[in-house]
Amino acid sequence: MPDPGPAVLTTEPTPGVLLITLNRPHVRNAVDRPLAEALDAALTRLEEDPSLAVGILTGAEGHFCSGMDLKAFPTEGVPVVAGRGLAGLTRARPRKPLIAAVEGAAVAGGFELALACDLITAADTAFFALPEVARGLIAAEGGAIRLPGRLPYHVAMEMLLTAAPLPAADAARYGLVNRLTPEGQALEAALALSARVQEHSPHAVHITKQIVQNTRGLDDHAAFSVQDPLSTPVFATTAATEGARAFTQKRSPAWDGPPTPQHA
Repeated sequence: MPDPGPAVLTTEPTPGVLLITLNRPHVRNAVDRPLAEALDAALTRLEEDPSLAVGILTGAEGHFCSGMDLKAFPTEGVPVVAGRGLAGLTRARPRKPLIAAVEGAAVAGGFELALACDLITAADTAFFALPEVARGLIAAEGGAIRLPGRLPYHVAMEMLLTAAPLPAADAARYGLVNRLTPEGQALEAALALSARVQEHSPHAVHITKQIVQNTRGLDDHAAFSVQDPLSTPVFATTAATEGARAFTQKRSPAWDGPPTPQHA
């Protein structure tokens, strides 16, 4: 049997975290069909494994992701997963938090993968770009939709219409990047953020993320009507009681077990 070569994606669980590494460094981790399917499977594992609280997405050997593999595009098409978008992420609604740890290039679909994450850490030598118009394409996996809401409108439009890159330092200044690090330390910063997320009630984290997803773009009146059926039951769970008791007793809360209603 021929050697299949190195895996196009690697996963490594650390306590509570699934580290997902795009592993096609010879093409700056560009996404082809096998990589898309592997990432989709990894995200499914993250969602289904109760021991995992946070996912971290990064790239191998100094780059995050250069987007869709254009050499494969004529035969494979856009490497989307049905109903879940590019590589099973850009149109998905993952329940658990995702952090993008960016070194080097996060370009085109690679930037769209980062935009689909909840938090972004980036090395100060990294950069972001949406050059689709220069290829006769559209940033159709979230770039044109999400970027104008994450950056000042005119900055986002310059990126979208001129294919201009955005250095990570500028992205951090505009609030697109949560932590700016020296080169080679974006993953370390992502792990530190993941540890902070894990200090808190998993159920409250999941519901908070769902509220943000479900109310984006709504006015306040409509947003409250969507939020309240999700948030109100949280106040009647054992997790909420434990959080209050831990605070008054000046100790760390114990979030063991799923949240259950206090009253039948």
